[in-house]
Amino acid sequence: MISLKNIVKYYKTGAGNTFVLRDINLEIGEGEFVTIMGPSGSGKSTLLHIVGMLDAPSSGDYHFDDIDVNKLSERKRTELHSGNIGFVFQSYHLIDELTVYENIETPLLYKRIKGAERKGLVADTLDRFNIVGKKDLFPNQLSGGQQQLVGVARAVIVEPKIILADEPTGNLNSSQGEEIMELFKKLNKEGTTIVQVTHSEKNASYSSRTIHLIDGRVDRTETN
Repeated sequence: MISLKNIVKYYKTGAGNTFVLRDINLEIGEGEFVTIMGPSGSGKSTLLHIVGMLDAPSSGDYHFDDIDVNKLSERKRTELHSGNIGFVFQSYHLIDELTVYENIETPLLYKRIKGAERKGLVADTLDRFNIVGKKDLFPNQLSGGQQQLVGVARAVIVEPKIILADEPTGNLNSSQGEEIMELFKKLNKEGTTIVQVTHSEKNASYSSRTIHLIDGRVDRTETN
């Protein structure tokens, strides 16, 4: 599903180039649950953003479902991203001015799904995540765990092939974090590919494979 070959990412600075990723070679198959770990500054989030097409590599090849991502126009890349990838962020990234219902509905508006179908999909998702009673609340009226639950619901409503999660439990207490990880495990069992960035060994234990980054390079890979 995902193939990265010789991926390099650097930023130009006054002193030359500052490298964030070096020679990343990585294959992620459909239906896998993969964790990316490493110390702060190791390039974890940058790698996730490249996989999610939110950033582009400085060099190297990226294929998603045999499509050469680097050769796509920005419009085509956005279409590929929005149709196949769901993102879950540490800081939730919910829109404060929108209700839970409206936040979950937002990806469907971008895909121009018609009103009646949107209404049915949102209703099904609210029911699936047991948050029907929260649909008219705003993010600031929810706990951190509830906000992240809405973030996951928003990510999966378009039935993405892959969910990318960047420190998904970083702002949650242990029980809230466990709830989110159990939810990811369930989604993965249902066929969704999941790639998470985390510092947590406990979170990593939910995945089938852990990739360790150090100084922008793959240091080792472990089977969990």
